[in-house]
Amino acid sequence: MAKACQLFSSSKGNCILISCMGHNYLVDIGVSAKRCENALFDRGINPESIEGIFVTHEHSDHAKGIRVFASRHNTPVYAASACIDKMLLDEIINDKVNIQPIGTKLELEDTTVLTFKQSHDSVDCIGFRFNLPDNRSISVCTDTGYVTDSAKEVLEGTDMIFIESNHEISMVQTGPYSYNLKQRILGVEGHLSNFACAEYIKQLAKSGTTRFVLSHLSEENNMPDIARQTAICALGEIGLEENIDYRLYVSPTESYDKGISL
Repeated sequence: MAKACQLFSSSKGNCILISCMGHNYLVDIGVSAKRCENALFDRGINPESIEGIFVTHEHSDHAKGIRVFASRHNTPVYAASACIDKMLLDEIINDKVNIQPIGTKLELEDTTVLTFKQSHDSVDCIGFRFNLPDNRSISVCTDTGYVTDSAKEVLEGTDMIFIESNHEISMVQTGPYSYNLKQRILGVEGHLSNFACAEYIKQLAKSGTTRFVLSHLSEENNMPDIARQTAICALGEIGLEENIDYRLYVSPTESYDKGISL
């Protein structure tokens, strides 16, 4: 049975655990290695069992704990080539890390990982779709100003998705952030708004997606209830009802649950 859990979610740190039939993978480690290890142990998972760390991009809230965790457990790290170069330059990782460039497709033992381009102000931000050995698929689409054509092509029909619902536009516009920071968040290389997220998940639902996890919510420019209701209303527009046609989750800053099963 495939299962996934957002261990950490916010601008303070992000990490997602994906498990299926004894295989365990992490997407990003944006907290300390120790916090990540403790979160795994709390779920009965030995950090030594992690078969790969998949990096979306080099920003600290996604890459902070990778070097220590990967070095301690000799875990392979997969990232775009430009991202690898940037992490080495910024000393986020070093040559002791078993890091491997990933292209558009990676074949593991019995899992296929597909990547897609995101639009974010990093050197090369990517998302992932894991086609798992039980014929289910789990995808991660966060840190993007809009849903790219590359993402749409790869994500169609995914069973579960962790998708960014970062901010409520009006809260950014009227909030205390500087003009430049507001423009960054709202721009095409910023973050996905509640509205943009909700509009896209309608397409995903039509393609067969039944599990939606709203992720990377801003603590300053969003509220979980607003993100949730925006998504529910959008899916209601196409005649879908929560807990009958789909399940919707909102990632807390730090999760203590055991994960979402497919």
